[in-house]
Amino acid sequence: MSDPSAGEGLLADPARAAAVGAARERIEPGMTIGLGSGRAVFALVDLLAATRPAPLRLRAVVASSRTEARTREAGIELVTLDDDLALDLAVDGADEVDPGLALLKGGGGALLREKLVLAAAAHVVILAEAPKLVDRLGTTRALPVEVVRFAWPTTRRRLLELLPTATLRTAGDTPVVTDEGHHLLDCQLPAADLAALATAIKSTLGVVEHGLFPDQADEVLLGQPDGSVRVLRRRP
Repeated sequence: MSDPSAGEGLLADPARAAAVGAARERIEPGMTIGLGSGRAVFALVDLLAATRPAPLRLRAVVASSRTEARTREAGIELVTLDDDLALDLAVDGADEVDPGLALLKGGGGALLREKLVLAAAAHVVILAEAPKLVDRLGTTRALPVEVVRFAWPTTRRRLLELLPTATLRTAGDTPVVTDEGHHLLDCQLPAADLAALATAIKSTLGVVEHGLFPDQADEVLLGQPDGSVRVLRRRP
């Protein structure tokens, strides 16, 4: 595998393994699927790679370069997202899920592409472990906001009019750069009307996208420590 945490290591957590196994059951031969990013998605790709012939004859659109490398190695055909392509299903992870199935995402830095992939799918399945279910988004994780690199400090200043904090994400002393060439600001999420806040953040000059996914999830597979799965579905 291309990742040092590949294979069985990614499924060592019984909660993650349960959610990944439940997602695998939802993927049928011949589907065109969307794949997000993160450990649960990587584990799902590894599981699909063990399926022959040619991992169920699947085609996939991927949301990150890391997912692309893993999917290619698994023997799944990679396709480009365009107006003529319909995704039967998209599978992704989340950093937090609230009881209404709103999501906080972007810990891995692929939030922009993930949002594009999920928007193109007929059905969106989110994989998460039980502790990621929270009463309010922002309880355990910061909100990632993707911003253009040019004059990013001025974008940060504008965001601080809406959010308590906005910290440039770095790897050591180097700013993290997304697959689309942008910076990430990790922001404390206040107790507020999230729909209104999401609109205000998105309309801020210099902002490309944010990690609030208020209504993309149709189904959340919530893995439990005992290896069972709690299924949450969006109300009609």
